[in-house]
Amino acid sequence: MSEEIKNENQTNESQEAQEAMSQVAAVKKGDIVKGKIIKVEQDQAIVDIGYKYDGTIPLRELSSVQIENADQAVQEGQEIELKIVTIDDNKEKLVLSKRSVDSEKAWETLQQKLDEKVIIEAVVAEVVKGGLVVDVGVRGFVPASMVERSFVEDFSDYKGRTLRLRVKEIDREKNKVILSQKDVLDEEYEAQKKDIISKIEVGKVYEGTVQRLTQFGAFVDIGGIDGLVHISEMAWHHVEHPSEIVKEGDKVNVQVLKVDPEKDKVSLSLKATQEGPWEKAEKTFTTGEIITGTVKRLAGFGAFVEIAPGVEGLVHISQIAHRHIATPQEVLKEGQEVKVKVLDVNAAEKRVSLSIKETEEAPAQTASSAPSNYSSRPERSSNHQKELAGNENVSLSNQGLSMTLGERFGDKLSKFKK
Repeated sequence: MSEEIKNENQTNESQEAQEAMSQVAAVKKGDIVKGKIIKVEQDQAIVDIGYKYDGTIPLRELSSVQIENADQAVQEGQEIELKIVTIDDNKEKLVLSKRSVDSEKAWETLQQKLDEKVIIEAVVAEVVKGGLVVDVGVRGFVPASMVERSFVEDFSDYKGRTLRLRVKEIDREKNKVILSQKDVLDEEYEAQKKDIISKIEVGKVYEGTVQRLTQFGAFVDIGGIDGLVHISEMAWHHVEHPSEIVKEGDKVNVQVLKVDPEKDKVSLSLKATQEGPWEKAEKTFTTGEIITGTVKRLAGFGAFVEIAPGVEGLVHISQIAHRHIATPQEVLKEGQEVKVKVLDVNAAEKRVSLSIKETEEAPAQTASSAPSNYSSRPERSSNHQKELAGNENVSLSNQGLSMTLGERFGDKLSKFKK
């Protein structure tokens, strides 16, 4: 009797197993199935898809971007769609992919976002050379030049940030998606510009960020609007290129010179926020001081010598040398470094009087040096007369001259009279 009961139980169990197996859906490689995450490990996730054994999702199949832990992509209890990558009933091996399903959906969604110019949000997954990698269902790339409106030197703290992006380019064959946050920021900037510009005050000093450099100046963001610092307003001294003074990303203080709401233009000055060269000169240089300067320009009346950036003083021609000179070019040339003595500083009128000769010792005067030029003249005249007197062809008197010529050439002239 007990054997019959035992056999009956085995039969029932077998029938139940067969019924359970019959309820398991047949699946094959490439099928899209739904599953529930039942366990999350560091390098994989275990999932129940209602099959006769559980499947696994390797780390590489969880996301289109690089992740370090499975819990960055899925959580226990989460229900997701998956694609069967490998199925082997003999080994009870079932490998699934979340990435493949997400990628397929993403291409369609991204194309729609591109066409409709819709803003999307994505988290920065990696900081790589040249920009940022974001997860948008597929691997998306944000070039460094498209991250912010201003230049960013270091992106190391961008990992994990959520960016608002616009799709710029899609190439499914090359698995390439290019996105831009700068486009979104630029659009917002343009929309806010009118309101911002109406609140800017002429003469006020603002802190700003250098956005970009050009040959003629630098554009500085002063709180939502870019103003131009012309190259002539970058420093008190001459500037060949804005890069000599600032670089992109620099924080600077600028003063508003002019606002043109109709043209959305703001003129700024960097040098206006700094102490001028003449104010510095008045504090720096004292009368009687000997300093070094550079000859910048030569004029008929003297030489202009730069003694500090933006400060030129005049050395009058009478103060160039102890001897008499007709032009400054006799002793000076542009670019020459010279020592000068400060005679006077007038910051209010932006004038400095200088002297070169007062930095040099005057040449010694000999007793005969001054009058010798004059006393030698009678001697020279006397010697000249003696020289003429010794010449038989020249007479020292007008009468003697005519007699001598007549006597000397008379016989020859008489031939022409015949």
